[in-house]
Amino acid sequence: MRALRTLILSAGVILAVTVPSLAVARPLIVGGSTSVLPLAEKLASAYSKATHQPRPKVKGGQSDVGVSEVCEGKFDIADVSRDPLLEGEPCKLKYVKIAHDALCIVTGKADPITNLSQESVVNIFTGRYSDWSQVPGHKITGPIDLFDRDGASGTQDAFQHIFLEEGERIAGRATPKTSNGQEQVTVGKDKQAIGFVSLAYTAGTNVVGYNGIACNLRNARSGQYLGVRNFWMAVKPNPPAQIVKFLSWVTSGRAAVNRIINSNWLSIY
Repeated sequence: MRALRTLILSAGVILAVTVPSLAVARPLIVGGSTSVLPLAEKLASAYSKATHQPRPKVKGGQSDVGVSEVCEGKFDIADVSRDPLLEGEPCKLKYVKIAHDALCIVTGKADPITNLSQESVVNIFTGRYSDWSQVPGHKITGPIDLFDRDGASGTQDAFQHIFLEEGERIAGRATPKTSNGQEQVTVGKDKQAIGFVSLAYTAGTNVVGYNGIACNLRNARSGQYLGVRNFWMAVKPNPPAQIVKFLSWVTSGRAAVNRIINSNWLSIY
């Protein structure tokens, strides 16, 4: 243990006194998915107040970035917005499910479209439709400005598994964004645009219903809205007690925890 050496002047003699320093746990480092970021920040603050432990440091990035940083020992916990991969993970991790999230299709704020069918969603995002005039019932015409998330994004992975047919991928001409916030701002300002973000990032956009069901908390909670995915925190196997304590609190099902989760997401405990 590092000691603090204090010099004391006593009777004209300088004495070197060794005073043990107090052991203080360092803050946990949590990072990864920008979808999980707002929830993780709220949970970190509430955890510190409830337990008097150091507030975990929460960072953004992307799901795969968070996973890699945990594998390399740079993060303690990865925020992940995709399900665990059957193969291709950079190391063996333990995934802990913490909440559910509604994943919303969004268009420019000036675009009044209220709903898209499964067929239209597939045709738009795979690039079969390139002009809004091809979308049944849509009043806007002109080229579709298609936005995606990049390959490290858990949101992209979740979108493809939920909204697209097996084996189909988002068109290569789509413009990738590295965060929910970037996609939110870019799509919101572009009348011709369409993309997808977590429900917590829909402000300033036009939120589009899916198969006749609006993307909102009520419909996601009732099970009517089908665009719902899992939020995870991932750690190395046999994590130290400090990590276990934080994850146990997050998944405790306590009223205070569930109030935070249910404010914009869906509690599962």
